[in-house]
Amino acid sequence: MAKPKDVIHVVKLQLPAGKATPAPPVGPALGQAGINIGEFCKAFNDKTKDAPGMIFPVVVYVKKNKSYTFEIKTPPAAVLIKKEAGLAKGSGVPNREKVGKITKAQVKKIAEIKMVDLNSYNLKGAMSMIEGTARNMGVEVVE
Repeated sequence: MAKPKDVIHVVKLQLPAGKATPAPPVGPALGQAGINIGEFCKAFNDKTKDAPGMIFPVVVYVKKNKSYTFEIKTPPAAVLIKKEAGLAKGSGVPNREKVGKITKAQVKKIAEIKMVDLNSYNLKGAMSMIEGTARNMGVEVVE
């Protein structure tokens, strides 16, 4: 979604699905923009309640009259890789310490989900990006 012309603030956040609260980081970020924090939290939680445990990037566009729209993007690739591999976190030293494995089929599934947010022309390029992220996390990609 392109930035509308009458927007005065753009706020970017990463929030857990269904668990947005007026506490930091949501409250201070949206309070500075002058929008109703409780209303935003309720709307975000309603839209993401069916994906528990996921983290969603959100872009909030605040207009001059203090009305707003928000766009929920796909979860970060690292979050999707951790979910597929069943990991709590990535490796501290990914070049030496491998913490898990995912298959090419799982990489393809993640790439299909992320395709709308990636700057890739085709699925092969998107899969390459996801594989790179997995390697940087210490997750091996196997056949």
